[in-house]
Amino acid sequence: MKKLLLYVWGLLFCLGGRAGGERETVLLRDGWRFIRADNESFGGVQVDDGKWKRVSVPHDWAISGPFDANNDRQFMAIEQDGQKEAQNQSGRTGGLPFVGVGWYRLYFDVPGFGTDKRVVLMFDGAMSHAQVYVNGKKVGNWPYGYNSFYFDVTDAVNAKDNVLAVRLENEPESSRWYPGAGLYRNVHLVVSGKVGVRTWGTTVTTPAVREDFAKVKVRTELEYPDGTDCKDIRLKTVLRAPGGQKVAERETALSRYDEGVLEQDFVVDRPLLWDCGHPNLYRADTEVYYQGRLSDTHQTTFGIRTIEVVPEKGFLLNGKRLVFHGTCNHHDLGPLGTAVNMQAIRYRLKMLKDMGSNAYRTSHNMPSPELVQACNEMGMLLMVETFDEWKAKKMANGYNKYYDEWVERDLVNVVRHYRNDPSVVMWCIGNEVPDQGSVQGAKLCRMMQDIVHREDPTRPCTQGMDRVDAAIKSHVAAIMDIPGFNYRSHLYQKAYKALPQQVVLGSETASTVSSRGVYKFPVERKAGAKYDDHQSSSYDVEHCSWSDLPEDNFILSEDLPYDMGEFVWTGFDYLGEPTPYYDDWPSHSSLFGIIDLAYLPKDRYYLYRSVWNKAVETLHILPHWTWPGREGEVTPVFVYTNYPTVELFINGKSQGKRTKAPTVRLDETENDEARRALARQKRYRLMWMDTRYEPGEVRAVAYDESGRKRAEQVVRTAGKPYRIVLKADKDTLDADLRDEDLAFVTVSVVDREGNLCPDAQHTVKFSVRGAGYYKAGANGNPVCLEPFGRPQMPVFNGQMTAIVAEKGQAGTLRLKAEAEGLKSAELVLPVKRTE
Repeated sequence: MKKLLLYVWGLLFCLGGRAGGERETVLLRDGWRFIRADNESFGGVQVDDGKWKRVSVPHDWAISGPFDANNDRQFMAIEQDGQKEAQNQSGRTGGLPFVGVGWYRLYFDVPGFGTDKRVVLMFDGAMSHAQVYVNGKKVGNWPYGYNSFYFDVTDAVNAKDNVLAVRLENEPESSRWYPGAGLYRNVHLVVSGKVGVRTWGTTVTTPAVREDFAKVKVRTELEYPDGTDCKDIRLKTVLRAPGGQKVAERETALSRYDEGVLEQDFVVDRPLLWDCGHPNLYRADTEVYYQGRLSDTHQTTFGIRTIEVVPEKGFLLNGKRLVFHGTCNHHDLGPLGTAVNMQAIRYRLKMLKDMGSNAYRTSHNMPSPELVQACNEMGMLLMVETFDEWKAKKMANGYNKYYDEWVERDLVNVVRHYRNDPSVVMWCIGNEVPDQGSVQGAKLCRMMQDIVHREDPTRPCTQGMDRVDAAIKSHVAAIMDIPGFNYRSHLYQKAYKALPQQVVLGSETASTVSSRGVYKFPVERKAGAKYDDHQSSSYDVEHCSWSDLPEDNFILSEDLPYDMGEFVWTGFDYLGEPTPYYDDWPSHSSLFGIIDLAYLPKDRYYLYRSVWNKAVETLHILPHWTWPGREGEVTPVFVYTNYPTVELFINGKSQGKRTKAPTVRLDETENDEARRALARQKRYRLMWMDTRYEPGEVRAVAYDESGRKRAEQVVRTAGKPYRIVLKADKDTLDADLRDEDLAFVTVSVVDREGNLCPDAQHTVKFSVRGAGYYKAGANGNPVCLEPFGRPQMPVFNGQMTAIVAEKGQAGTLRLKAEAEGLKSAELVLPVKRTE
């Protein structure tokens, strides 16, 4: 763990000789004390907290478990899933003990505090119902656990020996998935001059963007004490290019007629545009002077780019049509829980981008600043979502209880927080809200969209509507800038004809279910299939009763010019919603993910990559070829590839060539017979439905459009499990990062020849020596109850992931993995530190 109590974050301005006027942001990371108990006196100054648990923030106090079917067991009908009668929902929120009260306390000093300073406490997110006390005084509260919020605590703090106390409470039946618990996002102390830039008070827009120049407008909201002479305030703004060089500069004096708001116009010659492949980031450096002295500094990251939604064409980025290849994702980081970690976020985004995904929907809540920053820097488009409920309730203790009082404040915070981020291309004001089919819902929809447009007139607004016919009838769908539909893709053409926007968006699609390395026979398209092992087939032909398969959405995006693309449910498996195993404990994790809970790709990953990322070679065979007892039985073989043709061989004998069927059209396949025959699948995947299993090898040879051999892939029958193999995602850990650096280690059980043993279920035990420690592990099995933080885990179908972290010191991390009957393995990772 990092050893500093107060870790100064961010690049501070280098303004030699003018120290004292620079804004300082301090990350309140270490030194927190935590207890799971409730006592009103814990917010006071004199509290005996010496025996409280010492923790670092971000912190998720529930992720360590234990799992239990009675943790937030819900009895209700899930209307969105078509349930008509109430039933037990044992694993709906993941089976972790997140319900209850937790208190945090921290002792801190305020650097450079004086009468000319303003002090703000910023919370990136706190789960949930935060009540905040400084030196025994309650300074504010915020009920919604997903939003960022702040309090001006200038009058409550001293230069030294302050105590911050935060009470958080999660209520039962308040969530439909695992929400996490605690101060799971960062907390900041911001010290600035009393005359300075308001929190989230800078707005950067690009009203004109051309190849040779771009116009940039910087609007800055200032705050200052009553009685301040505005004529003594000057604002200097410098624009810097991605490399840091100055490209424009303006200095403006404030007058009493400006009402604390200044607009400055700039021209940037030959701008470097932001897009998914070139995420160029500019920066506006702002200095506020009062009476000739520097009072405050502020930095704003932005990108120069244009976005448009054009009838019949869809979404345009920098004037070019872009089809959304997006995924929906909850905020938990699998075995790491909800505690934010930038390295985990970057690792997840890298996996999605390698698959060809260009967009990310923050389902169904506001994102962390780290996710938005990573998307800015890595070129991932963002749909920032806000609410899963409005006034009509889904959950007894959901957002419906706070909507009237808090909806505008929550919307204002999230839009002001992220309106300068170039990755953010649309706002989403709701997900499958019951209000969508009512007159009241239309009024609420218009009101919320108007708030969003008031705070940010540059981006469109959408929502995920699952009741398509009702939303059209109520006019809710017509009100939205972009009509977003969750599933019901067979109604897209009807919606297009009925709505004025002349575009449709798959705001949530597929909900195909599968378990990594699990294959069910016979291979048939099924809806809501359940099995004794609580798994779903990785042949990728099973989905929920309301949803469909990947190809059902591929064909829409390709054949309908007004289809803007899709956001697949989901990129990663997540804790909770173990559909279709609603009350089949120990099921407690989703099966929707293209990537499992252990960050391991399922077969479906390669199907999406073959369609979304044609620039890279994909040649993937499924299933595995180790089936003792199935000799001679029909065992279909699928191949996912970006090439049009593949010839398949089993033990050297050709099973024939298959070529994709691009002539299969949308209008030919919208019937039950075509679905049973997997007609749409033949356009995108190659299938040998009658092959029979015999031990040996399966070989796929891929050919391009000209018939030239381009790639080859082999899958072999595995022998007996022999040894463990460890493979990390990186060669070195960096102890100088703002948060912990992590290594994601794929743990595989292989035979003597190195073939993965797909039926291995050995329990692997881990030990770490040196400059690191074991952080967490997961195997992707949605019924596994092994605690994530315990340094042992059974592999699931031959694999799992172990996550190790550095301790903030230079040296060497040594991870050893052992299992009974297997040859052990050791991984050595250097840990670097320059400070």
